Amino acid sequence: MNKVCLIGRITRDPELRYTSSNIPSVRFTLAVNRSFQNQNGERDADFINIIAWRNQAENVKKYVSKGSLVAVEGRIQTGSYEKDGQRIYTTDIVADNVQFLESKSQSQNRMDNVTPSDFADNNTESAPATTDMSEEVFADFGDSIEISDDDIAF
Repeated sequence: MNKVCLIGRITRDPELRYTSSNIPSVRFTLAVNRSFQNQNGERDADFINIIAWRNQAENVKKYVSKGSLVAVEGRIQTGSYEKDGQRIYTTDIVADNVQFLESKSQSQNRMDNVTPSDFADNNTESAPATTDMSEEVFADFGDSIEISDDDIAF
């Protein structure tokens, strides 16, 4: 089984391209925090290359930008190519589903308040600093959520 589920922030605006058959594809890099802290008490991140095709690609380009929080479900795809006589190996995630976890306006408001010092220096691409949104995500739900037996899937 080849299945991947990731949640992270997009490190730069997605690049939309079309194949010679006019099929849209989009590439972006997702910064995904590791679940443990390093020796300095900070969380490192992995920078993972994602590619999406067709309608999913057009929606990603239309609705997300640098810093947007997204969930990606897909599969790992490896490949290789020849460059200057050297074999280069690649690993990408082919997205079957990309869920937008915040609105474009929420993402833009957050990015407007980011300073250059908020970005990580440990990668060639800028990665936005993470924000603990655990409290504000559920702020509109009030004190409790009522669930009936009809809401349970089993």
